[in-house]
Amino acid sequence: VVVQGDTAVLKGTVKDQSIFEKAVIAVGNTLGVSKVQADELQVAPQAGQAAAPAKEPTFYTVQKGDNLWKIAEKSYGKGQGAKNNVIFEANRPMLTHPDKIYPGQVLRIPALT
Repeated sequence: VVVQGDTAVLKGTVKDQSIFEKAVIAVGNTLGVSKVQADELQVAPQAGQAAAPAKEPTFYTVQKGDNLWKIAEKSYGKGQGAKNNVIFEANRPMLTHPDKIYPGQVLRIPALT
């Protein structure tokens, strides 16, 4: 991790996509960091494969007045607020309760399957 002003730059190789996403979340929720650049962070290859750039997951920075229901509707579309539990589960253990989110937090928004 290299910090340039309020931007953290992640470089290197991680074991898998979930570690990639956890690293971005952890660094993005550090005081003084407002942006995370992960262009140079790669996921290690599986047996017989070449290293590949990590897939860019979707992240959302919590704004004043947000709650997980609103974030789910912004991320997944109107009428999809009930999917807020997907966002909550994707951000545990950082989130301990669905109602305890704060402006400036960076949340991972997983794709719906």
